[in-house]
This record gives sequence, C-alpha cells and structure tokens, in this order.
Amino acid sequence: MRRDLPYALSGLALGVLLLGNAALAPDAAPVRAIDVALVLAMAAALAACRRYPVVALSVVTAAMLALHVRVHPGVSAAFPVLGAVYVAAWRGHRSATALASLVFLGGFLARDVSVAPAGRPGQLIAERTALLLGWFVAANVAGLVSRQRRAYLEQVEQRAVEAERTREEMALRRAGEERLRIARDLHDSLTHSISVIKVQAGIAVHLARKHGAEPSAALLAIQEASGAAMRELRATLDVLRSPSDGDGVGLARVGELAERTRAAGVPVQVTVTGQPRNLPAEVDQAGYRVVQEALTNVARHAGPATAQIHVEYAPAQLTVSVTDDGQASPVRPVTPGVGLRGMRERVTGLGGTLHTAARDGGGFGVQATFPLDGPA
Repeated sequence: MRRDLPYALSGLALGVLLLGNAALAPDAAPVRAIDVALVLAMAAALAACRRYPVVALSVVTAAMLALHVRVHPGVSAAFPVLGAVYVAAWRGHRSATALASLVFLGGFLARDVSVAPAGRPGQLIAERTALLLGWFVAANVAGLVSRQRRAYLEQVEQRAVEAERTREEMALRRAGEERLRIARDLHDSLTHSISVIKVQAGIAVHLARKHGAEPSAALLAIQEASGAAMRELRATLDVLRSPSDGDGVGLARVGELAERTRAAGVPVQVTVTGQPRNLPAEVDQAGYRVVQEALTNVARHAGPATAQIHVEYAPAQLTVSVTDDGQASPVRPVTPGVGLRGMRERVTGLGGTLHTAARDGGGFGVQATFPLDGPA
C-alpha cells in the first residue's frame, strides 16, 4: 500500500486541479455531482494504476473524456490520461497506451470542433490538438524508455550475480584441486615414513616379548603414537580427497590423547566442567587440535612435567586450556613456532581468541575460547 500512496496522492492533486480549473475557466460549464464522481473515479483509478495499469488507463480515459464533454475544463483533462499512459507504457502495454491516446485525442478534438463558435479560427483548435499530440507521444516514449532502462538494469544485476556465482564456483574448484594436490603430497611424503616407524616399533616390541623382556614404555608409546598418527593421516587424506570437512576427531576423544601422552611419560589430568553438548564440527575439531598440539609441545619442550587439560562448556562459549609445570618461565620468553601459529589460525578463524604464555609459577599455558552464540 505504501507503493500505491504516491499514485493516490497524484490522483487527488489532479482532481483538485481539474475542479479548480473548471470553476475558473470562462467557457466551462457548471460542475455537478456526476462531474465530481467522474473526478473521484479518475483518482481511484490512478491509485490502482501500478497494480492494474490497463484497467486504470481505460477508466481514466473514459472519465476524462466524459468530463471534457460535460464541463470542458480545458487541457487539464489530459493530465491524468498522460500519467496513466506513461505508467502503462512503462509496464509494457504499448498497444493499450497507443489506443487510449488516439481515443482521447479524437474525442477531445471532436468536442472542440463541435462547440467551436462560428467566428473562432480553426488554427487555434489545430494548435492545441497538436500540442496534446506531442504530449501523448512524449508520454509513450518516456514510458518505453523507462521500461528499457529498468530491463537493462535488471540484466546488469543478473550478470553481476552470475559473475559472482561463477567466481565462487571457480574458487571452489581450485580449492578442490589444491586439496587433491595436498593429499597426494602428504601421502607421498608422510605415509611411507610413518608406516616404517610403526612397523619398526612393532617389530621391536615383538622381539622384546619373544626374548622374555617387557618392552619399554617409550617403545610402546612410539608404537601407539605411530598407529594413531597413521589413522589420523588416513582420515585427513580422506577429508582432502572429498568435499566433507569432518575427520572424526573432537573433544570426545581428548581422553585418548591423554592416555597416549601418559604412555609417553607425561602425567596428564583431564577436567571437564559444564554440561557437554553437541558442538559445531569446526569448533569441536579445533578444540581437539589445540589440546593435541599443546600436549605435543609439553612432551617435546617442557621436560619433566605434568599437564592439566581443562574443558569448560558455557552457554555462549567453549574454553579449552592446557597448562603444565615444566621449564618455561616468564624470564625466558617463548618464541612462537609453527604449532602455536597453527593453533592461533585455527582459533581466530572461528572467531575465537587464543592466549599462550609462560606461567608465573613456572610452566606454560594455552587457553582457547570459541564463541557458540553466533555464526563463526
């Protein structure tokens, strides 16, 4: 209804103009109730002109011709018809606008000729008719030009949307090709080496048990870690080769990480607070990878130490922290390596924050916070 309001106001304004011109014109007839009804019909038709352009054009043309015949308000009777002609031409009804223009001009000229006094020169009637003809031609042309311009703008917008879609498809295709290339490189460079480590560790464990000796904890940890690495590498390669982003790891498997770290000689304690719930796959995987990388750093750099894993579920966020009591100290700042940078990229890419720093009492702490109350 708001879009129809300008048309309704235009109809009322033209109606007031017509009635005022009829009251002031010296050669106009008195305005009666039926003439006011014709003006109101014209205003109502213009109010519906946007939705029903052909019907409105027909009603306005008939009403203004009848008003011109009865009252003769002058050329102002053509103004509502010109507006309706423009809207109908803009909506693409060229035949209807041409017919309405000819009907109105013919009726207007016929009435002027029939009531013209004997001493009035025909040149004035011809000039006024020619002026109206120019106005109607201009209204038709303006409507057609506006329609062509709107069609051109719609075509430009459609091309822009198509170009954006094509660009996105090309980017996805290139991303898929890059994933396949990375998968091939990982398979060629890592799978063989890890398989050799796993096989050699398994042979060493078998030989130790064959000679009646218990394998060392470090050897068992190598065997377990290499097996887990092979499983995760296969899952990663499957992810890279397929459009799916899930690789089956998440915070539900933090306990397995803790067990493998304990087998490597680092005591680990896991604490979970809050109510565990289903998390977005990206957040769940990122939290697992943060814990995994932090425990790897503890095993490699902390020396003799114990580690604490704390997973906190809150309504609006998830907090994952890993702390240790190892050799790190605020006096000796830690230079971020590839692992810390990778963790930061994972966390910030999901809209979270990552804090890594040496603890005042000794040791190192990693804390990642992920928002859960909005899109990442």
